[in-house]
Amino acid sequence: MKKRLLSSLVCLTVAATSLIGCGNAAATTTDTAVSTETKTEAADTTATETKAEDTTATSGEKVTLSIYTQYADDDTKVPYDYAVEQLKEAYPNVELNLIVQAQDDGQTLKTLAATGQLPDIYQASTDLINTFRESNQIMVLNDVAESTGFLDKLYDANKDLAYAEDGNIYAFPFSGQEYVLWYYNKALFAENNLEVPQTYDDLLNCIEVFKSKGITPLALFGQEGWNTAAAFDVVATRYTAGGIKALDEGTAKITDEAYVNAAKKLEELVAAGLFQEDATTTNYDQASEKFLSGEAAMFINGQWYIEDATKALGDNVDWMFYPAQDAAAYTAGKAAFSGGGSASGFAVNPDSANAELAAEVAEFITEKYCEAKVMYRHNPLVALNTGKEPDSEYPAMMKKLSDTLPSVTSTTKFTWGLTNSTFNDGIQSESQGLVSGQFTADEFIADMEDIME
Repeated sequence: MKKRLLSSLVCLTVAATSLIGCGNAAATTTDTAVSTETKTEAADTTATETKAEDTTATSGEKVTLSIYTQYADDDTKVPYDYAVEQLKEAYPNVELNLIVQAQDDGQTLKTLAATGQLPDIYQASTDLINTFRESNQIMVLNDVAESTGFLDKLYDANKDLAYAEDGNIYAFPFSGQEYVLWYYNKALFAENNLEVPQTYDDLLNCIEVFKSKGITPLALFGQEGWNTAAAFDVVATRYTAGGIKALDEGTAKITDEAYVNAAKKLEELVAAGLFQEDATTTNYDQASEKFLSGEAAMFINGQWYIEDATKALGDNVDWMFYPAQDAAAYTAGKAAFSGGGSASGFAVNPDSANAELAAEVAEFITEKYCEAKVMYRHNPLVALNTGKEPDSEYPAMMKKLSDTLPSVTSTTKFTWGLTNSTFNDGIQSESQGLVSGQFTADEFIADMEDIME
């Protein structure tokens, strides 16, 4: 696994370098007036935009800012497109050149940073923030956050999400507290006379029944390490509420009984066939399609998936509380969720020829992301108080989550919120090995222990 991971990183480095080399031949702007297909095609053929010749914004001349962000599904496309339209009115002299974020847990962006090709604005996780702080490749945004009124709009519960460990703001967060949800197809469960599993014995029975019908029990997009880490975290929180957050912070050890039991349980579920055989080579689009088409009965993703799942499956989709080792643990575990918030969001390259302008634009885009998520994605779990209302009622699953939140006593972290980069890299790669069946639970624990030492 470690050799394959190293080879993958080398390939990513080569790919990113090649991408940089062809950037000047690509289109220089991304306009929401063109089709999604056109935008995506343009984004895929460019990696960066040369800095604008005019470094001032006051002359009224056009300034092009490159932006590296997610643009893969409606939850990322809708906010971006909305922000671009709003930007045309507020900053008519600014054009954005979209670079679609690679689904590689930040490796491409690190390569761009290493080669001096960071975009003007980029979406940064906590891990990337900490990495770029050390190399002075991320701008301190304290003054901009104050002058634009950003801090005044932050919900009190999300104040901590704006600040890094050193007390500075390096990225404008647009997401508030977020949650890992275990989705399931209600129709498939009903057709096979299955109840929503509460215990692991229940889940093993569901796996057996679904596999006998040629249905994938749970589609995992394990090509992304965060998804396999989330799968481990979901199981780990049934044994200890701290999950991977406690490991990241050093308040727990991977050799603690709770984590050993979680690894062994996940090993058992993998052996029973919970995930598809090619889980670690399956990307998000492929796994989502399996779930939405009825080829898979369950799916693990964040709450941001509620809108897409509801649109495709209507009343036939819901999310369940995570199964546990017994009925008592299941009931108690309803208050402990995987997921959480983090100091991640839109960051700015301090070496940009238009760094000050880029910082203002990054803050503006963040506000518009929050607005779009509330209005068009029916997601109230955003960092800012937008004053906006959704254009229709919240989906049933979002209302269920909102009703559940007051009783939640603990959350963990998504991998992009982890602060220990060594642990972050390790839990992603080693959890991929565990869910693929290539690692035993004992090997997983031993490898993680070595990594942390």
